[in-house]
Amino acid sequence: MSAPSFDDVYAGELRYVFNTLRRLGIPLRDIEDLTHDVFVVVHRKLADFDPSRPLRPWLFGIAFRVASQYRRKHSNRHEDLGVERSERSAASDPWPQARARDLVVKALDELEWEPRAVLILADIDEATANEIGDALEMPVNRVYSRLRIARRDFRSAVERLQREGDR
Repeated sequence: MSAPSFDDVYAGELRYVFNTLRRLGIPLRDIEDLTHDVFVVVHRKLADFDPSRPLRPWLFGIAFRVASQYRRKHSNRHEDLGVERSERSAASDPWPQARARDLVVKALDELEWEPRAVLILADIDEATANEIGDALEMPVNRVYSRLRIARRDFRSAVERLQREGDR
């Protein structure tokens, strides 16, 4: 089995990379630039990709590292990296899907960096613990630990945000 072409990866996974960076808390104003940065790395490393493995966890790992560099760079400037929200509040949005999506993004914003990435890979992207460990370069035991912490903290954040929204 041969590695996919860069054009195929770019065309098929552009939206996935964009959404991954958004889920990782990258502000919308910077997502396009960081998506470009991810695909520069993909272009450089695609020949090393093992096509017998799933593509998305590999892409997530690259996006995670690009986003980590971005966060380090901007944390030194003491910038708020929270995801921008639309001017309308989620409560005024008539679409339940939009309110639920906003709640998920707000809850994800409250998670620590590594547990957040593990939760996204496990529960949104449906990656296995081994795939997550490979993508994030961490031992599988740490994947399970971070996933347990992330699920607990995410659940607490959702419950708190829902209570606050009911007031």
